[in-house]
Amino acid sequence: MRVCDSLMSTIVHFDVPAEDVARAKKFYSALLGWKFESFPEMQYNLITTANLDGTPGVGGGMGKRMEPSQRMMNYFGVSSIETAMNQVKSLGGKLISEKMAVPGMGYLANCMDTEGNAFGLWEENTKAK
Repeated sequence: MRVCDSLMSTIVHFDVPAEDVARAKKFYSALLGWKFESFPEMQYNLITTANLDGTPGVGGGMGKRMEPSQRMMNYFGVSSIETAMNQVKSLGGKLISEKMAVPGMGYLANCMDTEGNAFGLWEENTKAK
């Protein structure tokens, strides 16, 4: 059984780590037209994107790079993060981090697939603490 039953999971969020956040914002704004909303208390910026036809695209975020090996990360939406984490392990993948709450928004977990590619899982849940 798949995590999302009859639905397919898709990328619901992406993270862009940056050495110099102001420089990276300028780059992506000029290159791709991304819009940024700053949350100084979290040292994080939400990214708004648009599809080529102008409709809203996948949203993302940008913050200071936390470790030298940190790279861009795509997060896939799942209906149950616990179920998805168990499936990652049973299918031969690995958990890079345990389930983490983003208060009032949801839960995330970072994983690695069988080919060594990092990806994230995201469960939307406004009750997350």
